[in-house]
Amino acid sequence: MGLGLHGGGVSLSRWLVKKGAKVMITDLKTKKELKKSLDKLKNLPIKFILGEHRKQDFQDQDLIIQNPGVPRESEFLKIAQKNNIPIFNEASVFFDLVKSDKIIAITGTRGKSTTTMLIYRILKEKDKDIVFGGNIRIKTMFDIIDKVKSKVVLELSSWHLEGLEKIRKSPHIAIVTNIMPDHLNRYKDLNDYISAKKNIYLFQKKNDFSIFNKDNEHTRQMGKETPSKRFWVSLKYFPDENGSYLKNNKIFFRFNGKEQKVLDLKDIKIPGEHNIYNVLNAITVAMILKTGVLKIRKAVKNFKGLPDRIEFVKEKKGVKYYNDTTATTPDATIVALKTLGKDRNIVLIAGGSDKNLNFGDLSEEIKKYVKFVFLFPGKASDKLKKELLKKEISFQTVKNMQESLKKVQKKVQRGDIVLLSPASASFGLFENEFARGEEFKKNI
Repeated sequence: MGLGLHGGGVSLSRWLVKKGAKVMITDLKTKKELKKSLDKLKNLPIKFILGEHRKQDFQDQDLIIQNPGVPRESEFLKIAQKNNIPIFNEASVFFDLVKSDKIIAITGTRGKSTTTMLIYRILKEKDKDIVFGGNIRIKTMFDIIDKVKSKVVLELSSWHLEGLEKIRKSPHIAIVTNIMPDHLNRYKDLNDYISAKKNIYLFQKKNDFSIFNKDNEHTRQMGKETPSKRFWVSLKYFPDENGSYLKNNKIFFRFNGKEQKVLDLKDIKIPGEHNIYNVLNAITVAMILKTGVLKIRKAVKNFKGLPDRIEFVKEKKGVKYYNDTTATTPDATIVALKTLGKDRNIVLIAGGSDKNLNFGDLSEEIKKYVKFVFLFPGKASDKLKKELLKKEISFQTVKNMQESLKKVQKKVQRGDIVLLSPASASFGLFENEFARGEEFKKNI
């Protein structure tokens, strides 16, 4: 239910066909809208119902697999429930079938992909069989399920985690990077969103491990509830408890009272305070799994970050261009502004669809760091405009990426930064946030 355009539905469908399942796909999107995904399923024995869902298709099936984009409240899922048809999602099928009890899973509002990739790179120094996948876009869970021989590192969204509640399973090592308001267009409030995230540790056993951000009020509370062995990460020194922390520009790891220096801050090549947290999480996993300090240092020094996250694209006539398209919340854009900005030298390209979030704090930071804002059409942009008007910040609405980058040229001078950091979802104007980033890079 819901083929989607991010690859998870495609990989899962191909895998099911390969295993001999009789597969039917139903999606509200049309054949034209789903062309990219459908092209990858050509010549496979799959029945397609596109542009609609039909009640009869939810009354007589062995199993329904719900795409993360399908809301829990769907009337069609209710029909399936009435007919006692089991409903899984990609993550619950994976956890049920994967041949590994060493799943390392990462969730949180920000930092998931970078932390996932960093953990994978560090652990690969010691374990050549390790694989990664999940919400990270590069590889889905069903791209890797048959390749799992030892450990697997997974990025999990809140929607993936909803499925774990049904099968009452959590990973061996669970990491919650942070919690900030997000997806409030999908969840009834912040607590509802947090409840979904909690499934990453709720079903752990006492010999499992969980890692939480001590500096975030929501993850600090979650850390008090975990049934497993708890570790903290923090940018501040904390006494006694297990975890990783910063002290005198060095990262230390403590376990059962024994402290060990792991690396110097200067070993981290990815910019921004937020990336120090990502490194702290990765180090904590690596130390729990007894990866040598030298291997950790080597991997961290060699890690240059992921595309689409405060990604330096190019310098042109003394102006630097950064692609931060995965900043789909105001909090994420605030991080980018603080990481790059000084003396109001940023021209910001932002706006898009609303996820029922607040833009007040973002406008405060825009006033500090930004000289001009270009806004795409959308409800999030309408909310941000009101905040910008209150603070007398200059902005202009643009129809598309090409127009924004043409107009940028009139606003920039040598030493400025052009930053795509939308603080909003991409629905309506772009296929997804990654397409938005590609268009930015292509049109510079």
